[in-house]
Amino acid sequence: MAHGIDPTFTALPLRPLADAALARARALGAEHADFRLERVRSASWRLRDARPTGSSDTTDLGYAVRVVHDGAWGFASGMDLTLAGAAKVASQAVAMAKLSAQIGRAAGAGDRVELADEPVHADRTWISSYETDPFTVPDTEKTALLAEWSRRLLAADVVDHVDASLLAVHENKFYADLAGTVTTQQRVRLHPQLTAVSVDGTTGEFDSMRTLAPPTGRGWEYLTGTGWDWDAELEQLPELLAEKMRAPSVEPGTYDLVIDPSNLWLTLHESVGHATELDRALGYEAAYAGTSFATFDQLGTLRYGSELMNVTGDRTAEHGLATVGYDDEGVEAQSWDLVRDGVLVGYQLDRRIARLTGFERSNGCAFADSPAHVPVQRMANVSLRPDPSGPSTEELIAGVDRGIYVVGDRSWSIDMQRYNFQFTGQRFYRIEGGRLAGQLRDVAYQATTTDFWGSMAAVGGPQTYVLGGAFNCGKAQPGQIAAVSHGCPSALFTGVTVLNTTQEAGR
Repeated sequence: MAHGIDPTFTALPLRPLADAALARARALGAEHADFRLERVRSASWRLRDARPTGSSDTTDLGYAVRVVHDGAWGFASGMDLTLAGAAKVASQAVAMAKLSAQIGRAAGAGDRVELADEPVHADRTWISSYETDPFTVPDTEKTALLAEWSRRLLAADVVDHVDASLLAVHENKFYADLAGTVTTQQRVRLHPQLTAVSVDGTTGEFDSMRTLAPPTGRGWEYLTGTGWDWDAELEQLPELLAEKMRAPSVEPGTYDLVIDPSNLWLTLHESVGHATELDRALGYEAAYAGTSFATFDQLGTLRYGSELMNVTGDRTAEHGLATVGYDDEGVEAQSWDLVRDGVLVGYQLDRRIARLTGFERSNGCAFADSPAHVPVQRMANVSLRPDPSGPSTEELIAGVDRGIYVVGDRSWSIDMQRYNFQFTGQRFYRIEGGRLAGQLRDVAYQATTTDFWGSMAAVGGPQTYVLGGAFNCGKAQPGQIAAVSHGCPSALFTGVTVLNTTQEAGR
């Protein structure tokens, strides 16, 4: 369905405010200036056992001016939607840049802020791919659907409690800079989730199982038939949870793993997505979740994984949570290689990092999560490419004599260089002689990043590919949150260390 930019957003004085801010920045000698006005509406609905427990609906509206003056950054933000207010914010940004330049010179810092070139994108409009804006659907309809789904699960004897939630975001963004780029964008995204809980009344033992439906850059149609088979998942969930409650605990050891995309996306996010952010690899990002083992001197030489490993960074994937038309520096969205045939060949860049490290152009990874925050280098949709003629998940399992099939994400842990990690999941199946032989419990797999991806022995075909992701990827200080998707096929990994989480917890 074709959409236009929300008229209540375009009715704001977007161009006049930008012109006032940019003119003041130019008059004060800024070498670069950009203006960004955002309106971000975020809402949530939460139910417990089919009864509403809370909801929220907030809108963040404001604008920011970022400048380079005398080789230093300056930034300021405001909410006064007058021309005088915008000009004042620009003056504040320039004043900050002047102070930063003075401090830098006093500290002996010689690096001047310079930005990689970007073609001018004048008067561009971009709207994400969706059919029905969830904010046009009455709240009563949203809670009624979540309650009805919850009741379906509660009808099963094994299910004692159900938590249901829906997160929705409608984001509008206007950008303009001194070079002449002007963009207006609109994005919609959703994250529905249900968790069924089972409690053994005799032993007090309990466990849970969550729906696998990923968050997505779609509209309300995602909950009513397009993009996910909710009826099938809700029908299967109680039986799967009952089997999990009866399942034996895993025997720790070394196993071959067939990992479903519903689990593999998170391993990719933590061990490849964050590790190939170039600001981390250079050491500029260190306080929030650490740096990266994939340092810049290894570009083109680091053996990241097996020759079957091909990973892209992508800001253009349909329905991707990190998909945009243009980033928060006016850079057009792109797709590029991060790992090709198992070798590190690329990074995620913004314009400052690109220029600093000799790249001709940024690949569009600047993003701020609100008008009050400065853009930082953020993750694209980082995805493992399927084998064009690769096997199905069932065929991957058929090739394993002794192993485990891993489905769904749960908890994880990774070190400060994105190298040594441990992941669990929603459910695990024993593989014996190429067949599934019942569920297991208490499973975690552990490896180093290069050993894990180096053990990838087969990659599933396009029919196994699913675009997973999360709403809550964190980075920077002050902290910012970004939504990001990761596509994965099913894949086979050989000789992976498997731990028993109950035994590990008891040590």
